Amino acid sequence: MAKITPLFSLKNLLVVSLALNVSLIWRAMHESEKCNFDSSFSLQQQRRSVMAGCVLKEKEHVSERTHLSLSSSPSPSPSSSLTSTDIQSQDGGERIINVDHGDPTMYEKYWQKVGDKTTIVIPGWQSLSYFSDVRNLCWFLEPEFAKEVVRLHKVVGNAITENHHIVVGTGSTQLFQAALYALSSQDASEPISVVSAAPYYSSYPSITDCVKSRLYKWAGDAKRFNKDGPYIELVTSPNNPDGSVRQSVVNRSGGILVHDLAYYWPQYTSITYPADHDLMLFTVSKSTGHAGTRIGWALVKDMEVAKKMTKYIELNTIGVSKDSQLRAAKVLKVVSDSCKPSGSEDECFFEFTNHQMSTRWKQLRMAVQKSGLFSVPELPSQFCTFLGRAFEPQPAFAWLKCEQEIEDCESFLKGNKILTRSGKHFGFSPKYVRISMLDRDENYNLFVQRLSKILS
Repeated sequence: MAKITPLFSLKNLLVVSLALNVSLIWRAMHESEKCNFDSSFSLQQQRRSVMAGCVLKEKEHVSERTHLSLSSSPSPSPSSSLTSTDIQSQDGGERIINVDHGDPTMYEKYWQKVGDKTTIVIPGWQSLSYFSDVRNLCWFLEPEFAKEVVRLHKVVGNAITENHHIVVGTGSTQLFQAALYALSSQDASEPISVVSAAPYYSSYPSITDCVKSRLYKWAGDAKRFNKDGPYIELVTSPNNPDGSVRQSVVNRSGGILVHDLAYYWPQYTSITYPADHDLMLFTVSKSTGHAGTRIGWALVKDMEVAKKMTKYIELNTIGVSKDSQLRAAKVLKVVSDSCKPSGSEDECFFEFTNHQMSTRWKQLRMAVQKSGLFSVPELPSQFCTFLGRAFEPQPAFAWLKCEQEIEDCESFLKGNKILTRSGKHFGFSPKYVRISMLDRDENYNLFVQRLSKILS
């Protein structure tokens, strides 16, 4: 792929920064929308759904990364345990089940077992300065966090950190926006096209176009892209929503690749090689489950691109929370420690969560088979160099298809009080929906039980 060297303009950076702040108001307006329940639902049932944690569902499905939501199920105490009978008796078929968003509360179980090992104490005098390391290209990157990022990638073997600059961001969403800015030419006669192969992450279009930048614009399905000139292709692997392992698909000159590797961790897919791309995005949200910490990181080969990403974040948020970085560093350290070859008193984080995902996917496939109305993709098994065994991918989301004559799967499941995200938001057919596999046990078990009872 040809490399484009973007030119830097402070004026345009300030415009983008101002527009991003305005976009917070835009997002808040969307957050005020209520769940679009059928009018046949009674007020009492709607109240039940709110108590169950029904997430306010945006019509445009902006993003679970920027989506302010209530939890879909109440947080349990560390000692709580509900049986299938308990769940059925509490439900009575009336509760709204929200599996639309990707809130990773499944991970609470592991972190409750770990106890206070991830606890940190931050004195009142610490983290007062804007600066973390003025000698670093990314001057707001906490050295301890950078150290643990490098260590974790070495332990898992999923990415090369040598000859890469680490840029920290407020979640990978901010890093995605920073990458678009850094890779765009400010002197171009028209915005650079941004594409991704369908089904693509549903929030790529809205994040790309939210500030109406003259630097870049969403151009849709990469498989249909045939425009001459430069472009940015987003490669999400494993893919959100369908879990497939992906490579770039556009075969044209002038392209720049951004690899979103948020799900390239051994609880979801086999680690087959250490990724060594020009620009790679990761996040603690899906690697360890700490979505609320709002920390992501980019591994960037090109120094100038890393500088421009850093400048974008500087003007957008004047850096990234030190407190969040310190907490994330502690979490990553505990994860790496748990997976040391010499052994640890804690079960390896990735062994534990891989087993969780395996169990959930077995439950879902059994429910799909029992119902006869649905199907999920069959993905090939691969050998995982980290876990030392082969297993089939077990993605964070299920790409569920309604079979027979059901054309609108989202509406069909909504009629059964299951909230999902339609395939149309992913540039695909409405016969498909995306389902989160990461909710708490109570909500997930109730979902698979109800799905199995929807018979053909």
